[in-house]
Amino acid sequence: MPALPYPVARLIDAALVGELTAIGPDERPITYPMVPLLWGDRIFLTSSVLDSAKIAHIKANPRVSLSITNPDATGTMTGKVTVQCDARVAEDDLHAGWERLLHNWTRKDPSTVGLLKARLGFPLIFERTLIELTPRRTWFWPDGRTDHAPQITVAAEVAR
Repeated sequence: MPALPYPVARLIDAALVGELTAIGPDERPITYPMVPLLWGDRIFLTSSVLDSAKIAHIKANPRVSLSITNPDATGTMTGKVTVQCDARVAEDDLHAGWERLLHNWTRKDPSTVGLLKARLGFPLIFERTLIELTPRRTWFWPDGRTDHAPQITVAAEVAR
């Protein structure tokens, strides 16, 4: 999938929170609320290094899904989406690697600016791991009605 379908990308970009689902060590799904940050054809999430369980789950099984289902999180946009993804955990620069996404993050959550100013007082909050999601398949309900069939998009390399 060279890029997410335009309405899906718009919905993810508008969403203040999404639900990342990973598989735990007991093979059960575990869902985490996270701020999705769209950049190009990838979705990025950041996680405090203090939440190592989430990162361990993703490293053990990088097949995850991200859903945008809460209409309160998307403002005036309608629609719901679930995206199956391959996740990659980037821990090479915990201190500043996530800063390339700072503009996207502060646009969605302006309180980040205040936290960033308090960075010296709360250094571990800003030791962050990047989680890069490569979309493989999307289920999109443009009107948000999941009782109707979704629009499905499959990445070219998955479809083969």
